[in-house]
Amino acid sequence: MLMRTDPFRDLDRFTQQVFGTAARPVAMPIDAWRDGDEFFAELDLPGIDPESLDLDVERNVVTVRASRPDLDSSRSMIAAERTRGVFSRQLLLGENLDTDAIRADYRDGVLRLVIPVAEKAKPRKIEIARHDDHQAINA
Repeated sequence: MLMRTDPFRDLDRFTQQVFGTAARPVAMPIDAWRDGDEFFAELDLPGIDPESLDLDVERNVVTVRASRPDLDSSRSMIAAERTRGVFSRQLLLGENLDTDAIRADYRDGVLRLVIPVAEKAKPRKIEIARHDDHQAINA
C-alpha cells in the first residue's frame, strides 16, 4: 500500500515547529484561544522594531514576518540565543474565521491578532414553516 504521509514524521515536524529544537528554538512562541465570537493569537516578539513587522493574509493563511538586526561584530558575545535576521511564522486558520476583519496590535513585545468568527459560522436559528391546513384522507 502506498502511504502519502508518514504520521511519525509529521508529528516530529509539528513538534519542532511548536517547541523548536535545541539548535533552533521557536522564534515566535504563540498562545491562541477563542473567546465568544473572536479568536485571539498572541506571538512573543521581544525587542522587535514595530517597523520590521509584516502581516500578510492569503486565503486562510496568516504570515507574520519580523526581523531583528544582526549582532554588533565588535562585541565579544558570551551567549547569543535570540533569533537574528528575518524570520516568519504561518498560522493556518479555519474557514470559520473572517480573515478580512483581522486586527493587529503590537505592545510590550507581544503581537496580538484578533480574528472575528465569520457570520456564516455563527449559530443561527432556522424558522420552521407551519402549515395548519390538515386534509382528511377518505377511504
